[in-house]
Amino acid sequence: MIEFEDVTKQYPDGTVAVDKLSLRIPSNQITVFVGPSGCGKTTSLRMINRTIERTSGTISIDGEDINGKDAVTLRRGIGYVIQNAGLFPHKTVVDNVATVPKLLGWDKRKAHSTAMELLERVGLDLKLAERYPAQLSGGQQQRVGVARALAADPAIMLMDEPFSAVDPIVRHQLQEELLRLQRDIGKTIVFVTHDIDEAIKLGDNVAVLQVGGKLAQFAPPAELLGEPADDFVRGFVGQDRGYRALTFVHPESMAVQPVPDELALKDGVPVGWKNGSGELLPLGAVFKRGDSLRAALDAVLTSPTGCGVCVDDDGKAVGVIDQAAVAEALRS
Repeated sequence: MIEFEDVTKQYPDGTVAVDKLSLRIPSNQITVFVGPSGCGKTTSLRMINRTIERTSGTISIDGEDINGKDAVTLRRGIGYVIQNAGLFPHKTVVDNVATVPKLLGWDKRKAHSTAMELLERVGLDLKLAERYPAQLSGGQQQRVGVARALAADPAIMLMDEPFSAVDPIVRHQLQEELLRLQRDIGKTIVFVTHDIDEAIKLGDNVAVLQVGGKLAQFAPPAELLGEPADDFVRGFVGQDRGYRALTFVHPESMAVQPVPDELALKDGVPVGWKNGSGELLPLGAVFKRGDSLRAALDAVLTSPTGCGVCVDDDGKAVGVIDQAAVAEALRS
């Protein structure tokens, strides 16, 4: 557990970036810091690994004040992922990932094999291992950055807006990859973002900060949406928080209708909708059984026919739902 007790960061010019912040970050969960620019999100994150030193208060990890440990030693035991990955441009992908293990004294063979395993774990093609960062896409670079942060098997990972510089499709893929990894490895992750939707999707707990580094609310996402602490949180979460709250509604049963003839399939995978003129219309979003009601509603709303497509784990169509099915699920 990471604990902040009355932590303040004040700069020499008098600017207070973080003001008496107190909260407990649970182990083996994702905690997200979110808020507007100037609210102290990144400052709070960077005080955990002492790349920024606090002015007053206490930050402890499992009951031990972090200032009682050498700063470099502390950082080597904490994974750190930043925007644009921050990779060494003169090192290959695999050597970037092996950097910290080598600093910790691992032999080259062990460091290399661990790096290759991690590249595979984060979903990167191993053919890219000997390339340099400039030869990768933004999304690929971010995967390398995550692999590098995991290389020394740290208990804690700090992630500072790691997905904000990539396009929305890649961002979604990276978010899903992070959630998959977390299910497998169960790290204590502190994640900074300015995007409330990203915070709600990724966080087991969300800390909403106000300008000046004051904590407005610290709660699980469903509580944050359902019971905002004050007008600031209510405004930051947004007027459509009811729609966002559907992320946490998982109807046990929903009336899925058979796949209609109008749905174009290729080897069972939906590719679009056929209209009366033989043209192929866009498919829209799809969802899986067990997904949230928000995902199902999104599939309905983005479909040109008003029917959302339900698929299995292989992406093959198993049926469709319409607006009436969503409305019934909302009532149940």
